[in-house]
Amino acid sequence: MEIEQATVDDVEALVDCWIDLAAGQQRHGSRLEAEPNRKAATDTMARHVVMGGVLVAREESSDKQSIRGFVMFHTEEGTYSQTESTGEIANLYVRPDARDHGIGSELLAAAEADLAAEGVETITLDVLADNDAARRFYGRHDYTPHRIELTKRIETNTHSKDES
Repeated sequence: MEIEQATVDDVEALVDCWIDLAAGQQRHGSRLEAEPNRKAATDTMARHVVMGGVLVAREESSDKQSIRGFVMFHTEEGTYSQTESTGEIANLYVRPDARDHGIGSELLAAAEADLAAEGVETITLDVLADNDAARRFYGRHDYTPHRIELTKRIETNTHSKDES
């Protein structure tokens, strides 16, 4: 297994991974649609690949290199000045058949090293509250809760009369 920079040739396979990630997150309460966001995911993935913000776990099998997982990350550069330079792990995904072999940990460590080399002092990431496995994984890597997003469903008049 090798962890390396993704290339533009990887974008299509990476987007397929992202679609799987987004679909899987729906069981944890994500409101993000998977397949309807393919074009936006392709544009975002391509931009991050070109900027050097995507690493892949690649395995050679049957004379063909195969992506087993990826991590997408970047430094945060917002409108407001902050007390620390911050980076974000935007997405971390390992294919289900490749899990429990340390690939996610290797990807995370490599992204952390790249961000540290860019001068980042703090790394943030989002985890859905109901995704206990992800929360345990990041906890094992010393990530701690910092901010909590609260949501509330409200009734609106945007539903069609047929849905009533």
